[in-house]
Amino acid sequence: MSELPDLSAVDLLAAYAARTLSPVEVTQAVLARIAACEPVLAATWALDPTGAMAAARESEARWRNGAPQGALDGVPITIKENIATRGTAIPLGTAASELVPAAADAPPAARVREAGAVILGKTTMPDYGMLSSGLSSFHKLARNPWNTACNPGGSSAGAAAAAAAGYGPLHIGTDIGGSVRLPAGWCGIFALKPSAGRVPIDPPYIGRVAGPMTRSVADSALLMKVLSQPDARDHMSLPPAEIPWQDLEIDLRGLRIGLLEHTGIGAAVEPEVAAAVQAAAHAFAGAGAAIVPMKPFLTAEMLDGLDRFWRTRSLADFSTLPPARQDRVLPFIRAWIEGARGLSGLEVYRGFNRIVEMSAASVQACQPFDFVLSPTAPMPSYRADWPCPTNDPAKPFEHIGFTVAFNMSGQPAASVNCGFTAGGLPIGLQIVGRRFDDIGVLRLAHAWERMRPAQLPWPVVA
Repeated sequence: MSELPDLSAVDLLAAYAARTLSPVEVTQAVLARIAACEPVLAATWALDPTGAMAAARESEARWRNGAPQGALDGVPITIKENIATRGTAIPLGTAASELVPAAADAPPAARVREAGAVILGKTTMPDYGMLSSGLSSFHKLARNPWNTACNPGGSSAGAAAAAAAGYGPLHIGTDIGGSVRLPAGWCGIFALKPSAGRVPIDPPYIGRVAGPMTRSVADSALLMKVLSQPDARDHMSLPPAEIPWQDLEIDLRGLRIGLLEHTGIGAAVEPEVAAAVQAAAHAFAGAGAAIVPMKPFLTAEMLDGLDRFWRTRSLADFSTLPPARQDRVLPFIRAWIEGARGLSGLEVYRGFNRIVEMSAASVQACQPFDFVLSPTAPMPSYRADWPCPTNDPAKPFEHIGFTVAFNMSGQPAASVNCGFTAGGLPIGLQIVGRRFDDIGVLRLAHAWERMRPAQLPWPVVA
């Protein structure tokens, strides 16, 4: 039998129902795992063992009485620190933040609390979520469990590291340019960036979503059933929909799947990554799908325009801080923000229009296909202490060409492991669906889980 922290949420719920395990013993085991690994990984913040154990005891009593509270009753979960949980501050990964306790749960936190999940605490992120890295001016350096000299990615850095290390089965991250998929790819886990508006969040913003980060597709599907419930605070959310989240079967025969091997922008795909993605495409073809090469559809002007807009948006927030707090921001992020000074309103407006062009190009390019396969990132994980793979604030987004377009288009997209480098680092396969086809993406990823070669054992962090 697997150790308790490594059991899936699906298996835990079955064991609770059968009374072969209790939420108390599971939560104790997960907290022990976290205590053993955190000195190395630094994946959590505001860990709450006392609150978690109290919630576990309440859940245990409900299961004993045959009256579980909801779909996640007694299952341990972590929540990314930028998703508010009542009574806990929201540092946003930066030492420049004032630590004011949140007055209420944000929608994702409210849904999992209502469903009976045991909230363990928060997971870490880089300054303002604007890095694909575990580097932060507020937190200790987060590291990748597969190789602690390497980066977990970001901005859902702590969530990905926690999932790979077995800090329980369920983790919630956020994604505006690849922030659940990139760390998922680099940490060998599964993550879904849902359709824009599928999971209510507060505050909503163009391209920003919350999504599940887990070791298996089935656990993410279970979590989506809860996270996708409506919340009026998100004025950009989709209408509630009856989606059979846990029906994961799909017939691959006859599917038309695009293979996007190059984006036309940013960093070139490294050979080991390309080979792993090509092998996955070959496996889908062997199962009856038609694999069709896709031409790149993005331009450098689109990515540069998005960069200008994001820098300016961040400068607007940064400029409201007093000088003493500005000085606490990570120097790399500050240098990136300062790059917006001197841009004209016309330049920023044109940058925003490039985002609109990116969205339209993404939808149009994917329209002939049921799904699209691509690398999640052009390269495997990189140095733990670097803020991004280029380590250059003038070129911070060379690695997000495969992911960011689908935030702007609102399409669902997931990362699932498809292999390992010669050095044992995970390689992510991105699966993209048509607009609103979240369940299709989950189904194709689940099919891949069953087809892919045997996985390496999950890492053990000493």
